[in-house]
Amino acid sequence: MKFVKTVSLAIVGSALAIGGASAQTKTVKIATEGAYAPWNFTTPAGKLDGFEIDLANDLCKRMKVKCEIKAQDWDGIIPGLTAKKYDAIIAGMSITPERQKAISFSRSYANGPNGFLVAKTSPLAQMPGTGQTYNLDTQKAETEKVLEAIKPLLKGKAIGVQGSTIHAAYAEKYFKGVADIREYKTTEAHDLDLAAGRIDAVLADSVAIVESLGKPEFKDYVMVGPGATGGMLGDGVGVGIRKEDAALRKMFDEAIDSALKDGTISKLAVKWFKVDIAPKS
Repeated sequence: MKFVKTVSLAIVGSALAIGGASAQTKTVKIATEGAYAPWNFTTPAGKLDGFEIDLANDLCKRMKVKCEIKAQDWDGIIPGLTAKKYDAIIAGMSITPERQKAISFSRSYANGPNGFLVAKTSPLAQMPGTGQTYNLDTQKAETEKVLEAIKPLLKGKAIGVQGSTIHAAYAEKYFKGVADIREYKTTEAHDLDLAAGRIDAVLADSVAIVESLGKPEFKDYVMVGPGATGGMLGDGVGVGIRKEDAALRKMFDEAIDSALKDGTISKLAVKWFKVDIAPKS
């Protein structure tokens, strides 16, 4: 993975004054994981690619700044931001109250449910709630009812999740003591264990699962279970920014609004995910 040389921030032209302070930027350093296809990933040639790489470049053009995008391990991505190793995070990061204690977020640029990836021959393939999506903010009782219905199927099963994610927290809250929850450093790692039969299911973002299903080794697998959004799963995916960088947050908000209004984010979502997960409001 490549790491980009740190450069200073300055806004092209006049300064943006926020709360009496001015901030200037001409180059914005952005961290992404580079291991969360199709959101972001590293090609065999070492190049970063994916939905968020295309999006980051588009947003920077709208903001009239230069983008420098670097790969950063997921488990250190927020500490790296607060330590000022880069200026923003664009890495499939959901906006949650817990993360908002440490950093700020732009408005959301994507929002999609989670799901389970399992073998077609697994008993889990008959999981109740498949094809249904629930919102934990507006349908908490309905969501928890269907989750209770799938617990008997999950009893004693091993479920893989990426550590330090909303999916890990969701599994811990709803399935701890029922299933064996195993945390992995990357989604690629839990996919490998699923394909090898070392775990029974993967719980992840639905678009990441769709990406896995496109691989030859997962031709006999299927996405099942009730999808959920909202609540502890957050208010969609946004750009992570330091709390004090209000000017930069405003720039990203305006650029995302523009990209949503002209359909760019919807087009990029369909290109990479085969489905439009752009926020509708």
